[in-house]
Amino acid sequence: MALSLDALAVLDAIDRRGSFAAAAVELDRVPSAITYTVRRLEDDLDVLLFDRRGHRAQFTPAGRALLDAGRELLAAAGDAEQRVRRVASGWESLLRIAVDAAIPLARVFPLVAAFYAHCEAQRAAHTQLRIGREVLGGAWDALAEGRADLVLGAAGDPPAGGGYRYRVLAEVTSVFAVAPTHPLATAPEPLSETAIARHLGVVAADSSRRLAPRTIGLLSGQPTLTVPDLDAKLAAQIAGLGCGFLPYPLAADAITSGRLVVRAVETPRPPARAHLAWRSAKPGKALAWWIDAATRADWRYLAAAPTLPPAPVGRGRRRAT
Repeated sequence: MALSLDALAVLDAIDRRGSFAAAAVELDRVPSAITYTVRRLEDDLDVLLFDRRGHRAQFTPAGRALLDAGRELLAAAGDAEQRVRRVASGWESLLRIAVDAAIPLARVFPLVAAFYAHCEAQRAAHTQLRIGREVLGGAWDALAEGRADLVLGAAGDPPAGGGYRYRVLAEVTSVFAVAPTHPLATAPEPLSETAIARHLGVVAADSSRRLAPRTIGLLSGQPTLTVPDLDAKLAAQIAGLGCGFLPYPLAADAITSGRLVVRAVETPRPPARAHLAWRSAKPGKALAWWIDAATRADWRYLAAAPTLPPAPVGRGRRRAT
């Protein structure tokens, strides 16, 4: 075969170093070996790769095209080499982690930093991490479809079919919240479903692709505004566009700052379990580290809830703190 990774590496060195002689120094070879490699490659391809008419040889258009394609091959070969070494050592080349939208990513990044530090301490090649965002049943769906190897905060019960391994991280408290300017901000409490259904409900779309989408908190006949995720739902409710339940950890800052107020409702939403889940019966070293670290992490903030004053007797009207 005319092409070899060694010959492509020679072309790459010539281009980066600017000359055959400098490439020879980098590759720890004599200049004649570099010249021979290039000549042999030109003969095998029956193509001139360098224009030698000037003081210094320059790549021809064909040579430049081969150099560009060759660099892609060199990069792919390097990636393959690293992947094989990682697999042989028990470390996955890629770990895909799906994070439920109720969990702020800022809470996940310390685990990412600790993972990289662990890899350094073990002198292991870094497993590449790919972190995705899922809504409602989307985390379970990502696991079922193979889009994720691990999910953090998967909401509700696992889907039918089995094969899932999971642990409960916490029970997430949800609160019904509206902007201070919203009509429901001053309506008598507890708010009835009939009163709520008169107003636009903001809904985060379930990100499931294969499993049946989950809907939570929708009332019959209520007009809805569907947004892509919980961050968008939070922003829409802060803007006064509509109402709805929000995970308290996500809405806490807006509630504390007065951009949202929590309202008591006749039918409050019970806490939802957030799960750590995976499917592999024999996890590799990276997945095993994440399972252990996520299990030991402090998720108590997910179960936090606002302190509300008791409702006035007979009148049922109160404001949330």
